[in-house]
Amino acid sequence: MSPSPLRIVAREEAREEAPAVRSRLIEIRGLTKTYRTRDGDVPSLRPIDLDIHDGEFVAVVGPSGCGKSTLLKLVAGLIPPSQGEIVIDGKKVVEPPDDVGIVFQSPVLLAWRSVLRNIMLPVEVRRLDRASHLERAKKLIATAGLTGFENKYPWQLSGGMQQRASICRALVHDPKIVLMDEPFGALDAMTRERMNLELQRIHFETGKTILLITHSIPEAVFLADRVVVMSERPGSVAAIYDVDLPRPRRLEMMGDTAFAALARQVRSHFYAQGQLD
Repeated sequence: MSPSPLRIVAREEAREEAPAVRSRLIEIRGLTKTYRTRDGDVPSLRPIDLDIHDGEFVAVVGPSGCGKSTLLKLVAGLIPPSQGEIVIDGKKVVEPPDDVGIVFQSPVLLAWRSVLRNIMLPVEVRRLDRASHLERAKKLIATAGLTGFENKYPWQLSGGMQQRASICRALVHDPKIVLMDEPFGALDAMTRERMNLELQRIHFETGKTILLITHSIPEAVFLADRVVVMSERPGSVAAIYDVDLPRPRRLEMMGDTAFAALARQVRSHFYAQGQLD
């Protein structure tokens, strides 16, 4: 017996309303950026409008030089916009917010500080309570599989371990938002896959809102709730793809039909532009 039309409508309304359960944490409105140089103005971003919800994982892909990293720096409050605004948790971004952690492509660990002291650096800079954050640092170290390496120095760690330490450093002050600028780009393929699994687990366990910049379409589809595709420079939001794949995701999923179809859809967008990373 088929369900009544009333029930069908109720389910459809529930599906439409489901995204509203998450509040908007990051609101980007009319955001543009133009760099001024001796040779003249260089437009980096055309007007961008984008919402990112609390606890959401959003990945941004696009051609090289399209302004992906510029977008991340703007959200981080590291550079000012030319026009438009960014609002995080109801507050306009005019300087680096306290509730943001950043992971760069390079781990940027201080060679003369141990793993633990590198992770605790944001606590010292922000003059936060050391005792409570030391406990949090130790828990993060355990979560990242770095137990036993607390007193080692960066040069004694592998590239993947260094990047895990940098992720711990970004999380130690318990930010609502983690911004990641191509954090695994310098790693070999096997280590990158392990780091993707690690990042997925961290996102699941912490519930952080994550904005990831990446050149890898499979990585974006594997990790994200939504994939934002940017146009060529000056960059703008060309398309947004919902990733309706079950979690937790396994690496084997990359060979599934649904995964391949979505990755192909994102990739075809770049072929249509005539560019592909």
